[in-house]
Amino acid sequence: MMQRMQVICAVALAAGLMTTGTAMAQAHAGTPPTAPVTNNQAGNQAASQAPVPTGPAAEVQRGYAGVKANILKAATEMPDDAYTYKPEPDIRTFARVVNHVSEVQLRICGSVNHKDPADLFKVPAETADKVAIVEALKASFTECDKAYATATDTNLTEMFTLGKATRSRIGALWGNVSHDNEQYATLALYMRLKGLVPPSSEK
Repeated sequence: MMQRMQVICAVALAAGLMTTGTAMAQAHAGTPPTAPVTNNQAGNQAASQAPVPTGPAAEVQRGYAGVKANILKAATEMPDDAYTYKPEPDIRTFARVVNHVSEVQLRICGSVNHKDPADLFKVPAETADKVAIVEALKASFTECDKAYATATDTNLTEMFTLGKATRSRIGALWGNVSHDNEQYATLALYMRLKGLVPPSSEK
């Protein structure tokens, strides 16, 4: 079993690195390249497209948006009966990984939003059905949408309490993106082991 776990961990790490690299590349690259167009089309597009936002706040917002889409799609596409799946008896189920994303997001983004922990959405047990678990996940993203939307280049150094630590706004927001990417790598691995294609690998 130890050898099998080492293989699983190695695949998860590789997936995490690739996912994080993709998210960071997207965050710095801005709008992805489009198909070739004619000169007239290019002129029309240049006139109609708004400039891509730049700066530290825009970068972290793009990073968050990318991993949010992947996690939500992974949670939606995994079949109901696969939420109890886990590759080995002593590791987390798919449901538990999703719940962990919800819990951490609510804690981090709730703190950024200066929200009382008692007022945050309550995450159900991992034994709950898919509908309840996905509802909590969506609630955590709703909380984070507010946190990322209020980020500006001028308030990123604001300090606040996160648990027993004091964090800057930019540190907390990028920390959440990083954690989401790590957990998405695990969700993607579970999907692969169930014969499904993860959202970030869809063509």
